[in-house]
Amino acid sequence: MSKLQKSVLIIVGVLVIDQLLKFWIKTNMYLGEEFSVIGNWFLIHFVENNGMAFGFEFAGGYGKIFLSLFRIVAVVGIGWYLLKLVKRSDIPMGFIACVSLILAGAVGNIIDSAFYGIIFSDSYGRVAELFPDGGGYASFLHGKVVDMFYFPLISGHYPSWIPGVGGQEFLFFRPVFNIADSAITVGIFSVIIFYWRLFSKLDQERSKVTPESGKDND
Repeated sequence: MSKLQKSVLIIVGVLVIDQLLKFWIKTNMYLGEEFSVIGNWFLIHFVENNGMAFGFEFAGGYGKIFLSLFRIVAVVGIGWYLLKLVKRSDIPMGFIACVSLILAGAVGNIIDSAFYGIIFSDSYGRVAELFPDGGGYASFLHGKVVDMFYFPLISGHYPSWIPGVGGQEFLFFRPVFNIADSAITVGIFSVIIFYWRLFSKLDQERSKVTPESGKDND
């Protein structure tokens, strides 16, 4: 199996798992519903967000459009970069796998933003309907990203002597996320931990090429 085939397999695998789980959540749970997987520290908790990974928000309707368009441009750039990598025999498959995970995660969340508002009814107090007669809950690029993994591992209260937050509730890990977010995170951290030296090599190669001629300076 070639590097390209392995890369495509990773991307398709992540997207299929991500979307199947999101479809199941949307068609079986209402917003805010949850159930335990392992005790009180691993829950499936259905939330939707308008913005970035791990439930972080991005300002307003225009911000939503900007973020969606930015994601699409980023996916095109990452896809182009990945195609260049798979053609090189000196690039390890592990690095290509990391970039494939990042690309798959980005595409997974773009699908939510682009199409979920069109094909689903809203999930407020009810289970969403797929392809509702009255149309979806939002227009193209205004859909919400489905998140479900919740790990409230440690809870308690901040010490009273800490200014501003003393006595307030503390919870770790608070963000709710999905398979696509996980793929992006694993891909980025794996690159930083295991393949940071490869960036130096690629930077050195780019520094040898002049922007005007595209030829080596030597």
